[in-house]
Amino acid sequence: MRLAVCSWSLQPTDPKDLVQKVTACGLDRVQLALSPVVRDPDIWGTVFAVLQDAGIAVESGMMETVGEDYSSLESIAKTGGLRPDEHWPANLEHAERVATLASEHQLALVTFHAGFLPHEAGDPERKKLLGRLREVAEVFAAGRVKLGLETGQESAPTLASVLAELDHPNVGVNFDPANMILYAMGDPLEALRVLQSSVVQIHVKDATPTKSPGTWGAEVPVGSGAVSWPDFFAVAKACPASALVIEREAGSDRVADISAAKQCIQSSGIC
Repeated sequence: MRLAVCSWSLQPTDPKDLVQKVTACGLDRVQLALSPVVRDPDIWGTVFAVLQDAGIAVESGMMETVGEDYSSLESIAKTGGLRPDEHWPANLEHAERVATLASEHQLALVTFHAGFLPHEAGDPERKKLLGRLREVAEVFAAGRVKLGLETGQESAPTLASVLAELDHPNVGVNFDPANMILYAMGDPLEALRVLQSSVVQIHVKDATPTKSPGTWGAEVPVGSGAVSWPDFFAVAKACPASALVIEREAGSDRVADISAAKQCIQSSGIC
C-alpha cells in the first residue's frame, strides 16, 4: 500500500508550511483537506501547484461539512455530517464545489463523515440520510471521484447495512480504527473484518477507550493505544484499500508522532 499523512494533522498555516512539515515527517504523499481550498482560496488556492513542485503527491481529499461541533459526543451526534436540516443546502453546495475541485485535479477519492447513521432500518432519520448520501454520491460520481465514509460514528454492522441499502458503486469506507474506540462503537479489528470488502482507504490512528461512558476516548500516538497493529495490518492486507494515511489530531509534537507511526507501519511490511 501507499503511505501518506493527513494534511490537517500537521496544522499547516499555508501550502509552504505544509510542504515543510510533510518533508519533516519523511513522507511524500498527503490526504489533502479540500474544504479550506474551496473556502479560503487566497491562502490555499496554490496548494496543488506548491505540492507538485515539492514532489509531494495528493493521495486523496477530505471534505468537512458545515456546522460540526465536536465539543461532546452529544453535540457531534446532532451536528455532524449531513444530518442537520438547516445545513443541508449549504452542505450539498459545498459537496458540489469540492467534487469539482477533486475532479479538476484528478483525485480518485474524497472522504468525509456522513453523520451518525441510525441502526434501525425503519428510522425516518436513516431514510433521510440515505437520500442525502445518494445525492452527494451522485455529485462525486459525475466527476469520477469515489466517496469514502469515515467510520466510528456508528457500529460496523450498521454501516455495512447502510452501504447495502444505499447500493451505490461510488461509495466505500475510509476505515479509522481509533474512531471505533473513541466513539465506543466496537472492536476495530472485528469492525475491519465486517467492512473489509468496502474499505477504500485506511487511517492509521490509535486511541484508548473512555473510562466514563458517554464521553470521548483519548487519541494517543500509534502503538500506545488499544489497536493491535500487527493483527490489524494482517487483516488490512486483504482489503481493497490502496493507501494507509497517518492521522494525528492530538498531541503537541505532531511531526514526531507521525514519524513514529511511519516507522511502525514500515516495520510491519505492509508498505
